Amino acid sequence: MSSSTLAASTARRGSDYARLSRRVAEAGLLHRRPGWYTACIVGTLGTFLAGWALVAMVGDSWWQLPLAVVMAVATTQVAFLGHDAGHRQMFRRRGHSEAAGLIAGNLAVGLSYGWWVDKHNRHHANPNHADEDPDVGAGALVWTHEQVMATRGFGRWMARRQAFLFFPLLLLEGLALHVASIRALTDREPGGGWRVPVRHRAVEALLLVAHTVGYVGLLLAVMSPVKALLFAVIHQALWGLYMGCAFAPNHKGMLMPTDEDDLDYLRKQVLTSRNVSGGWFVDLALGGLNYQIEHHLFPNMPRGNLRRVQPLVKAYCIEQGISYAETGLIDSYRQGLAHLHEVGRPLREG
Repeated sequence: MSSSTLAASTARRGSDYARLSRRVAEAGLLHRRPGWYTACIVGTLGTFLAGWALVAMVGDSWWQLPLAVVMAVATTQVAFLGHDAGHRQMFRRRGHSEAAGLIAGNLAVGLSYGWWVDKHNRHHANPNHADEDPDVGAGALVWTHEQVMATRGFGRWMARRQAFLFFPLLLLEGLALHVASIRALTDREPGGGWRVPVRHRAVEALLLVAHTVGYVGLLLAVMSPVKALLFAVIHQALWGLYMGCAFAPNHKGMLMPTDEDDLDYLRKQVLTSRNVSGGWFVDLALGGLNYQIEHHLFPNMPRGNLRRVQPLVKAYCIEQGISYAETGLIDSYRQGLAHLHEVGRPLREG
């Protein structure tokens, strides 16, 4: 996006988001969907539990390996429920949302709900801001010229090739999420305070232990150690890959604001986000995250309303002269990988 386009996009202030919010509220699209979520929760958790029951029934068989693929999909769908709970899309009351998030995140998936909510809220507050959004902070991948220039050694070698390494690295994302969850609950600052604010630290730790004991215990109880290890490797690797593939299309390759860009809330959320088209299958596969623009504008909106609000939001953005990004799933990955490849160009040319 050129500087002139960005300047034009920031010219109008104040009431633009308020007018959009009124239109959305008048359409009744901010109301909770208890019936929709009841069906979603029953279907998702029912499939998840049925999958583990099938693992127990199949026993010590190599058919467990295809089941590990199925369970990676089911685990990610449960994680999407945890995401919705974290945004209080299901319930108005905080306690109900936290209970749902702890069950879906800590107990079912093995992911710290409190750590994820803290991290994800910071992402929503400043999407794609390299200094404020933890999702684009320097790590195994780098997203800005400044991050690239700061790399050294093996990190610099990776940065040169990061577009090609992106999907292989996602196979380690599941393990990284588990490790980050444990560290969030145990790490302290030098002064003695907790590094990550977590409201129910003891409960979260207990549920993570219960998840780990149940997971390892079930696998070793029904299959040989070798098959159990292979099941866990496939399950965790594909869960991480699926999670990464669900979140990657949303912002990668979009505008990355800095402190100098004076964006209002509406433009900050729209210009940094990308929608992914594709119908009901993409809606299901990406857990509603394909409506990323609408989700960022109205994070508390129930997932089932995102498809319904999308035409209204798109029309309003066109009315206001705000660029509204929408593309297919494959092209969304192409754009994200192109950004990673371009960021690493100075190292390849140097």
